[in-house]
Amino acid sequence: MRRSTRFVCVSDTHAYTPSEAGFKLPAGDVLIHAGDLTNHGSMAELRRTMDWISAADFEVKIIVCGNHDVTLDAEFYARHGSKFHGQHLEDPQKCIELVTEASKSSIAFLRHESALVRLNRPNGPNTVFKVFGSPYSQSSGTWAYGYDSSEAARLWSSIPLDSDIVVTHTPPHSHCDRHEAAGVSVGCEALRQVLSNVRPMLAVCGHVHESRGYERVQWLPSSTPSHLASTTHGRASQTIQGVLPPRESKKQSLVDLTGKRSPKLDNDGFFAEQVATSFRTVFQPRQKVKLTPLPDPSLPGGLHSHRRETCIINAAVMATSWPHRGGKRFNTPIVVDLDLPTGRGF
Repeated sequence: MRRSTRFVCVSDTHAYTPSEAGFKLPAGDVLIHAGDLTNHGSMAELRRTMDWISAADFEVKIIVCGNHDVTLDAEFYARHGSKFHGQHLEDPQKCIELVTEASKSSIAFLRHESALVRLNRPNGPNTVFKVFGSPYSQSSGTWAYGYDSSEAARLWSSIPLDSDIVVTHTPPHSHCDRHEAAGVSVGCEALRQVLSNVRPMLAVCGHVHESRGYERVQWLPSSTPSHLASTTHGRASQTIQGVLPPRESKKQSLVDLTGKRSPKLDNDGFFAEQVATSFRTVFQPRQKVKLTPLPDPSLPGGLHSHRRETCIINAAVMATSWPHRGGKRFNTPIVVDLDLPTGRGF
């Protein structure tokens, strides 16, 4: 059995609260924040952000960091902290503890790792999904959670094949990653290649403020010859650009993937009884669940046979980039309705 589950997606809030950004958080089951919780990672900025996230009425809040969250990348901050905070350095351990303490309740703070999430509110959808979250991105200049192109393939190979939802700060190359000033795509090519193999139901990102929006990517069959796949943007056979209400509109930015308002997403996700055995549960950490591993995606009837489409969301709230010519402008959250399996059998 499957039920519609509502995700409210934001990214790049840069220490602004929803009210300061000019919107009220829509109701939903799960809140996703795809990084840049702060502007420069100060304790005060982190506290402001974690206060509104903690108070938000969602059963689960999934968050990752971004390149601006410098104090949460302790190794980076040890080398470059003075560039951001001069002689008044923050204690990165205390900053990390602020976030991890909040994560003991309804917040899943993912640092290049996976979690199995089971929703179990009495009046909720009671669905289950596997999410992978990562803070890494490539940026010009000196910023947190960076990586070299030579490391990219190894870095993103950590995304499990049975991930239903992937949350990364960086967008994949050629999808929701167009840098307005430079006029080029700045997303990660290696991430795009991995997503073409994993084929999650939903991929949420941010980082490139001007590319907020969504795309529905229909993947080529696994049997497609490599010389044809290489010419179609990482095995994407078709990309449908989504249309959201203009920034000035009071209409909700809703992406329906359930078939009610637009075609149903051609992706069944993982089958609950076939999810891989290695995961971290968010709400039932003491419960040991033994499940059958997923089928080999390369075999007939394997994973790819029921994963043909991915919806990619860039949920940047900050609509402009530094130096914010004409003043800072903000986007509203993107709301996604997605059918997921119920948690029966767990």
